[in-house]
Amino acid sequence: MKSNIISLFLKFFLFFIFISQSNASELAWNIAQEGNKIILIRHSLAPGGGDPAGFKIDDCKTQRNLSRKGINQSKKIGKLFKKNNVPVDQVLSSQWCRCKDTAKYAFGDYKEFTALNSTFQSPYNKNEGKQLKDLYSYVNKWNGNGKNLILITHYSIITAITTAVPSSGEIVIADKNFKVLGTIQTH
Repeated sequence: MKSNIISLFLKFFLFFIFISQSNASELAWNIAQEGNKIILIRHSLAPGGGDPAGFKIDDCKTQRNLSRKGINQSKKIGKLFKKNNVPVDQVLSSQWCRCKDTAKYAFGDYKEFTALNSTFQSPYNKNEGKQLKDLYSYVNKWNGNGKNLILITHYSIITAITTAVPSSGEIVIADKNFKVLGTIQTH
């Protein structure tokens, strides 16, 4: 009897979490549909952490790259933007291959923006101050005219400018002051 009550409670709890996440995602998509938002996307699933020794920014073979699951997650992100009729002004990406590939599979067209590069490990961690200054300046001058600015970047950049702690492929919707208005999981 006690185990049945616990089992029923767990099922109810999991159902409640599922419904809450669904409602939160729906609300976030509604906010994105309004336009004039900054939409940060952490690159899709690329197993591991950091980059291998000998990493070269212009050589994808030396980097941590998207897995097959990460490629599919990127395609799903693009489909979700279309399905939810989210207006896109432009897509900017870090120069890391896993970010460029996320942008390519999700949106097709994108431009590289060095301010979105990872600051997670040396020697790139020394660039964080300049990159954040450049990013704030760019966003401050940006006028979406009813569309959204998509920034595909890394955990280190998103957590430096928002209160979000994103997982791979997570979408963070913010205003121009980087105040988080909603998040969407894509896995």
